[in-house]
Amino acid sequence: MKLAPILLFTYKKYEPLKLTVEALAKNQLAPKSTLYIFSDGPANTSDMKQVEEVRKYIKNVSGFKQVYLIISKTNKGLANSIIDGVSEILKTYESVIVLEDDLITSTNFLTYMNCALEFYNTNPKIMSIAGYSPTINVPDDYCYDNYFTLRASSWGWATWKQKWEVVDWSVGDYREFNKDKRAKKRFNSMGSDMSRMLEKQMNGKLNSWAIRWCYHQFKYELYTVFPTVSKINNIGFGGEATHTFGKNTDLRFNSYFDTSNRFEFNFSKTIVLDRKFIRKFVIPYSYKTRIFYKIKNLLRV
Repeated sequence: MKLAPILLFTYKKYEPLKLTVEALAKNQLAPKSTLYIFSDGPANTSDMKQVEEVRKYIKNVSGFKQVYLIISKTNKGLANSIIDGVSEILKTYESVIVLEDDLITSTNFLTYMNCALEFYNTNPKIMSIAGYSPTINVPDDYCYDNYFTLRASSWGWATWKQKWEVVDWSVGDYREFNKDKRAKKRFNSMGSDMSRMLEKQMNGKLNSWAIRWCYHQFKYELYTVFPTVSKINNIGFGGEATHTFGKNTDLRFNSYFDTSNRFEFNFSKTIVLDRKFIRKFVIPYSYKTRIFYKIKNLLRV
């Protein structure tokens, strides 16, 4: 099996980054994998010290086949960093595995991602592989280690060159979509936050590569492969988090974390949206759930 390179994007969070790297290095395939670490430049003078601390640390990262550092002199922001970084590496490789600096991986994360990339490599309907999954009640007679959704995940994911390079990051048809109530309703079937996030992106109130990635997925009816048990634990909801906030925000996304150390997986060839899985999948993104945690956060301030 040809292993995909790992792309790790970081900014100023030294402690979460350290935990992320340490967990990743415990993966069975880490010593055989190439790691690219992208360090974004400071957005302001107050961040310079933390960015330098991160850069000092990544110079000594080991435990992988090769480690390459890509140091940005300017602050690109997460969205541009990921779009530019993934695009650049895919000039050389056919697939990539992508992480951010606040994601703890299971010991079998790399194995799962590489096996899924290989298994679905030639399937035109699969857009990406997800490492994270909310808690899904898996029936005893369900024999696969994955299920499918029409929404991608940005918390530890993988994709192929041919799927990435055709994305229209400018969302050139947004005006037509914004006038189509039925299309918005279909887009929101994977979470009531979807069309609102895209609206914020297009109005300059949000800077997200992920919602544009999800819109491309929606537009072409493509699927994401999700693990039945999460291979990712997101620890990025603390005070240092750049794109998340709120003391209880992370509780929406609590999930079972894979501690099985299993390295063989059974993937489904039949692509279908299983209602029992989707009902559980959309709960963290539902309007009621988001309002509940918003109120809970306000009460704790």
